[in-house]
Amino acid sequence: MLGLLVAGLLLAVASCGGDDETQGNPPPEPPDAVDFRMTIGAFEEGALVPTRYSCEGENVSPEIVWSGVPVGTNSFAVVMDDPDAPRGVFDHWVLFNLPPSLNGLPENMPDTAVLVSGGINGRNSTGNIGYVGPCPPPGNLHHYRFTVYALDTMLGLDSSADKQNLLDALSGHILADSLYTGTYQR
Repeated sequence: MLGLLVAGLLLAVASCGGDDETQGNPPPEPPDAVDFRMTIGAFEEGALVPTRYSCEGENVSPEIVWSGVPVGTNSFAVVMDDPDAPRGVFDHWVLFNLPPSLNGLPENMPDTAVLVSGGINGRNSTGNIGYVGPCPPPGNLHHYRFTVYALDTMLGLDSSADKQNLLDALSGHILADSLYTGTYQR
């Protein structure tokens, strides 16, 4: 009788253990999980932004490429800003409603309000539309943050929108974002 009781207890303990392959391992990522990333071929993450892309050069926007786009992306937005500016964060570029078919932006994006390829340029901190390159006062090294957002919607904004308008509109619609930083010093 004692033998049957011990055998029953062992069987009960063994059946509570679960599959050896899943014990102690984290659950797998859902199949729609992504690794959304952006790169800028003109400079490495954290490195100096080449003069070509600054006010001391041609003042053109760099080529940006992104990958790992989340399922359900309906548009992209791009922001470039300088958190080290003397009077607070300076917004260099505000771009939104880029079509979901894009996997990046070419170098030297036009400074028109509405882009032929789709998308809208908003207002930077100078009050102008489009890209304005690094142009810090002489002295300290400044950091330039490029952020691309994958959104689940097109935004109801026009070219009068600035970065704050954009951030307010994309709240609750961000599927993923990616940050890439460059530096510049004069």
